[in-house]
Amino acid sequence: MTLEFTIPKLACSACVETVTTTVRDLDANAEVQADPTTKQVLIVSTTPETDLRQALTAAGYPPT
Repeated sequence: MTLEFTIPKLACSACVETVTTTVRDLDANAEVQADPTTKQVLIVSTTPETDLRQALTAAGYPPT
């Protein structure tokens, strides 16, 4: 499934790396595109949305 989140705390390339690693810890085959300028993250993954939201929140990047 494809999910799009806004992550207000996404501010730099290090943030993008953390978000990408967090998602790939749940799904190694996930595709992650993140733009710190727009704060938008596009995720293609088989992981349920609730699991992704919980993991991102735990990592300090809660999606809205």
